[in-house]
Formats: sequence, C-alpha cells, structure tokens
Amino acid sequence: MCPNIGAAYLYIVLFGLTAIAHVVQMFWHRKWYCWVIVVSAGMQTAAYTMRTLSIRFVTNSGYYTYWFVLMMIAPIWTNAFAYMVCGRMVYNFTEKGSVFKMKAWNFGLIFVLLDIFAFFIQVIGAVIASIQTSNTKLPMIGIHIYMGGIGFQQLCIFLFLALAARLHMRLRVQPPSCERHTAFTCLWVLYVVVLLITIRIIFRLIEYSSGIQSSIPLHEEYQYIFDSTLMLLALVLFNVFHPGRMMPGKESKWPKRKERKAMRKAGEMPHGRAGEYLLPGKDGNQSPEPTDMEMGQVHYARDFTTREGNIGY
Repeated sequence: MCPNIGAAYLYIVLFGLTAIAHVVQMFWHRKWYCWVIVVSAGMQTAAYTMRTLSIRFVTNSGYYTYWFVLMMIAPIWTNAFAYMVCGRMVYNFTEKGSVFKMKAWNFGLIFVLLDIFAFFIQVIGAVIASIQTSNTKLPMIGIHIYMGGIGFQQLCIFLFLALAARLHMRLRVQPPSCERHTAFTCLWVLYVVVLLITIRIIFRLIEYSSGIQSSIPLHEEYQYIFDSTLMLLALVLFNVFHPGRMMPGKESKWPKRKERKAMRKAGEMPHGRAGEYLLPGKDGNQSPEPTDMEMGQVHYARDFTTREGNIGY
C-alpha cells in the first residue's frame, strides 16, 4: 500500500501548530516545566517531517529509521507531563500537599523517573527494531524490548490512576469553590490524556504481538487513527486546559528543596495550598481578594482544625 504523503504533510502542520502554541504558553505563563510537553509536540512534528522525507526519498533508509524511533518515543513525554501536572495539583489543591503520605514533589519525581526508565527501554527497542538487516531475529528482539517498555509504561499508568483516584476522593469532600472546580477540570483532563495513551499502548501491543509479520503496519490508516490522532488530541487538550492557566502565579510553585529543608529545621512541615489564599463566598465561589480580617479567620480556623486533629482526609 502506497504511503499517503498528503496525510504526513497535514500532521506536520497540526503537530507544528500545537508545538508553537505550547512554546508560547510556556513563556506566557512562565511555567518552565512545560518544556516537557514542548519536547513531545516537537518530536511528533519532527517524526512526520522524517515521514515525508522517507516517502520522497525511499532509497534513504535513515529517514524511515528517524521517523520510526521518534514516533515510538514521543508519546512518553506527554505521559511524563501528565505526571508532573498531577504532582502540582496535589500541591495546589490539597491542604496536606500529599497523597498516600507521598508529598507532591516526590510524587512527580518518582513517576517521572519511572517514565524515564520506560523511555530508555522503548528507545533501545525502537532503535534495534528499526535496523535494516536480513537477520529477522534482530528486529524481533527490538520489538520484544519495545513491548516490554510500553508494558512497563502501562503498569506505571495504573499506579498513577490509583493515586489520582485518591486525589479525586479528597477533592470531593472539599466545599464547593472555584478552586475545587478548577481541580476537577484538571483531573478530568489527565484522565482523558492517560486514556488516550492507554489506547495507543493497547494498539501497539496488538500490532507487534504477531511480530514483524503483522499485517497492521501495512495499513497506514491504523497508525493515524490509533496513534498520531490520539497523541494530537492529548497535546491539544493541554493547550486548551493549560496547567499554567489552571494553576497560575509564582505561588503555585512548590517550595524548593532548600526551602523545604529550612522549614523542617524550623519545626514546620511543608503543606499544600488548598484554601491558602481564597475563601468560599456566599454563593460557593471564591472571593478573589480576601480582607485581612478574613485571612485571620482562615488562619484561626486552620490552627483550630490542626489542634483538633481533623486536618487531612
């Protein structure tokens, strides 16, 4: 089946637009951790650039190799970004700043490290599988390594969903507010993104379960439907519901390691920001600028709750 160069050009444009949007949003909101999603969008754009070149210059196997590797590993950056966003949600939308006694900054770090491990497994597998050789065993070894990498990635997603469900339960017991509504919006975006990634992983596992003799790669439309389009939707979702807009300002950043260490030395425990700056209004919405008296009431109520031992969920 002849590859569709028109579709490849279209996806260069689509991924390129979302990549540019993510760069602009990163600088606009000054959220430098968003470089991760910029890399994901950039790699997808580069992947389809290589795809068009591989179609135009069929004798150059290097373009096909670059496309194959980039296409295989780009989505894991979107996955890592979802973990990073959820960690910041734990800090910004919970009072204790932890889930299952795991602090927000540790939450993000642990899952990103697991994602990096899965990333390297997938890179090794994709590179080996893309090698043009008469030895059919070598590509199969690469495919098996890659399948192990995405299988491990999916296991991490299941663990992540368990923690996200715990966060969901904590948010449900909070009083209605704009802050709570924003938190649920962010959480549902993450649910959809990891669902899209999971569908892609299932597709890849089915595709390579038959080895190099699989007929799925012969049908290019499957690649666009169950991989590229899903990852494009994930990137666009993060454009529309950008974490920098949902969790704005310098105060949304968790304390640096030195600051947390200094707080512990002073006998203070780093905590989350839920309700730190905003108070529920009469209509259930948040008052944008609480008065000094209201802020005093917040601190008194928090101190009283702490003494009574009811803090947390």
